[in-house]
Amino acid sequence: MKQADFVSLVMPFKDKVFRLAKRLLVSREEAEDATQEILLKLWKNNKKIGDYKNVEAFSMTMTKNFCLDRLKSKQASNLKIVHSNYTDNNTSLQHQVEAKDSVDWVSKIMEELPEQQKIIVQLRDIEEYDYDDIAKMLDMNETAIRVNLSRARKTIREKLTNTHQYGIK
Repeated sequence: MKQADFVSLVMPFKDKVFRLAKRLLVSREEAEDATQEILLKLWKNNKKIGDYKNVEAFSMTMTKNFCLDRLKSKQASNLKIVHSNYTDNNTSLQHQVEAKDSVDWVSKIMEELPEQQKIIVQLRDIEEYDYDDIAKMLDMNETAIRVNLSRARKTIREKLTNTHQYGIK
């Protein structure tokens, strides 16, 4: 595979790889490093890329595994999840503050979710993958994906509702 072919294959989903890495790791720098590592691994194995049915799903699985390994490593003892890619410029300042506060609360709530639910919410609700793609990436049953997503959404909804009704814990 030539470099131009590789670039045309990888470019459409490299941002998704970055966003998943950013969801799982602490910072933009960590996510950039993870994305670079995944792209480097793909390039090193470019002769085998044609064997995969869905290179994007394969790279997302690689990203998930790489990030989880990174979080387990000793170097990553201080990593946590951060998410702040929501902006809306067409609303009043008060609505902007409320929206940012809600996104911050959802991020905090997502930090408390089990790892598997966190990944499923990221892939389904943020990256907008289909259930069957997520099932392939995570090597899970599609029904289990739906159940985990439902539980994660319920947890997020309940905690967010409690926060808005009762204020800060």
